[in-house]
Amino acid sequence: MPGFELFGEQERKEVNDVLDSGVLMRYGFDGMRNGHWKAKELEAELQNTLQSNHVQLVSSGTAAVSIALASAGVGAGDEVIMPTFTFVASFEAIMMLGAIPVLVDIDDTLGLAPEAVQAAITPKTKAVMVVQMCGSMAKMDALQNICKANNLLLIEDACQAIGGTYKNKPLGSIGDLGCFSFDFVKTITCGEGGAVVTNNKAYYTNADHYSDHGHDHVGNDRGAEGHPFLGYNFRISELHAAVGLAQVKRLPEFIEIQMKHFNIIKSELSKIPEVTFRTVPQGGEESYGFLSFFLPDLESATKVSEAFKQNGVDACFHYYNNNWHYIRKWEHLKNLKSLYPISKEVKDGLKYLQTKDFSQSDNYIARNISCLIKLSWTEEEVKIRAQKMAKIISEVLS
Repeated sequence: MPGFELFGEQERKEVNDVLDSGVLMRYGFDGMRNGHWKAKELEAELQNTLQSNHVQLVSSGTAAVSIALASAGVGAGDEVIMPTFTFVASFEAIMMLGAIPVLVDIDDTLGLAPEAVQAAITPKTKAVMVVQMCGSMAKMDALQNICKANNLLLIEDACQAIGGTYKNKPLGSIGDLGCFSFDFVKTITCGEGGAVVTNNKAYYTNADHYSDHGHDHVGNDRGAEGHPFLGYNFRISELHAAVGLAQVKRLPEFIEIQMKHFNIIKSELSKIPEVTFRTVPQGGEESYGFLSFFLPDLESATKVSEAFKQNGVDACFHYYNNNWHYIRKWEHLKNLKSLYPISKEVKDGLKYLQTKDFSQSDNYIARNISCLIKLSWTEEEVKIRAQKMAKIISEVLS
């Protein structure tokens, strides 16, 4: 990843179709389109790729999370359990609905720890949101069992994980709803875009309407469409969908390249006894977009991360002090720094952040380094990179 590294004739052809028609909006203008409906075509391709009955394209992965939750009835005062290691969009999307994000520890999968989820359930809990960070999965069987036993929604944020599978099911297709991002740095990119995926017809219908101001999309006359309920504008454009349509057809090609590069680097790092790798639950297969490994402690991980930067090994992330992806630096959340008033219910619901112990998460994130796997590398470049990484780690640990 990301898919923009390999832009080519396929993407240009799909975009030119849209420009030639002049219709950039995904709805309406039927007579001008010359038969081009890129968003509809991309939704159909994603249904097949993700083995799901319904796909609704939207404007971003963040929008996808909010729409998924809203479509299943999550709203004001409801609690949504989520991991400490994710992107800030996870709690932003929850709070936009007036719901309360309940952050809990991760485990050696770098995903939600099932025992932490179980301990966090209250009468207000409505959903568990598992985030498939860096292309791999949490312990999905255990999380599914918890949700089933407690009548909770299981929402999959698979924004970083397209192409990964668990027990032969695509990540994002396992829970009640799945969410994907197609922003500029994802394995498949639309430039900006996202998708909500589900097998539940009612949730899909809600997502379809909600993402377009509540329009019911009945008939061909936009002005005559009904508004069964309130909504917002989370539409994707035809231009963005066109790029994604070309990219999704190339997903097997991208995953094959990522897997080859991933395995070359992992094989080299496996020779170092002190290096271990994130746990992938049995039956799971990563998307190979990142290689995530553990070093013995915070000090060694910090030194290796700095040495990587100094020696030109780019795109390797030590998330312990990262303010996008880990709770330690989310002061704007902890202190509720917001441009809009936050309800007393949400404020009270987030007081736990002032005292909550996340030492289990610290233990994993402090020692973890996740390295992006680029599509554009040559095999020789990957081998040189792998040897350089192994040499740096060995020198730091010696």
